Amino acid sequence: MLLVVSCLFLLVSYVIGTPVSPKLRPLVVWHGLGDSYASPGMLEFAELLKEQHPGLFVHLIYVDEDNDKDKEAGFYGYVNDQISLVAEQLAAIPELKDGFDAIGFSQGGQFLRGYVQMYNTPPIRNLITFGSQHMGVSDIPACRAWDLLCKAARRLAKNAIYGEWAQTNIVQAQYYRDPEHYSEYLEASQFLAQLNNEHPDRRNSTYAKNFASLENLVLAIFTEDETVIPKESSWFGAEAIEEGDHFSQSRNGQSPLVTAPLERQIIPMRLQPLYQEDWVGLRSLDEAGKVFFETCEGPHMAISGCWKQISAKYVGTPI
Repeated sequence: MLLVVSCLFLLVSYVIGTPVSPKLRPLVVWHGLGDSYASPGMLEFAELLKEQHPGLFVHLIYVDEDNDKDKEAGFYGYVNDQISLVAEQLAAIPELKDGFDAIGFSQGGQFLRGYVQMYNTPPIRNLITFGSQHMGVSDIPACRAWDLLCKAARRLAKNAIYGEWAQTNIVQAQYYRDPEHYSEYLEASQFLAQLNNEHPDRRNSTYAKNFASLENLVLAIFTEDETVIPKESSWFGAEAIEEGDHFSQSRNGQSPLVTAPLERQIIPMRLQPLYQEDWVGLRSLDEAGKVFFETCEGPHMAISGCWKQISAKYVGTPI
């Protein structure tokens, strides 16, 4: 009996004296165009995150559990329906019920922003986007020579980009924002124009409230990005709208930028009407010191030199 009591005493002493690792806020990741949730690269990235943050719960978002169909869904489908499906998926995961952080790669970034603005139950705390098209693209990204799926989607999108079918079936068409045909974009867009609250008579105050509830918004741009056109879309910049002069003045310390050799005038975030009038809560976030701009050297999605330091700062928060 004395031996049993002694053993129990030693066990209790050991447990009390052993430091307990803090529980970490969970993380979800939404992959980009041409990738899938269970690709070797995504699975490796999840493991690297867990190595950096031992004990971290990571969920890789999917639109379809079939890996090939999930990749296809990055090209074909109605984005609003995909975000709705993902909202149901995240709500069903017990580990996420008290909130989580999120990383979005390329188009996965603005889709996660769509989740925040449209649903956000359970809530995202820190949203980190890499090379995302927050202000859309003014050209459809080129495809790799061997990627027939991408080429087919690109051809369909460019042929009738503002048609009803393209705007509900071709993913890239749903965030194509042509500065030379802005009125046409505004009339046709069922995703990006709504997400950015660009319709004067249809602005959704819930979108702004939900987006402004983030603890941190981290926007990473790729310095040599030739896939996202313009690359400044990753920082909420966009090409100047040609239908009228909306950006003649410099305010809030930012001035229009002209980039060589194409001489495209880029309107930075703080000069955008979306920011000036706080259509989506972005200005509220920024003035609260919650918007952070990060730079990744290299082409689109070349994250090897930057993801670790960004993850170290904004992922793995003890709870």
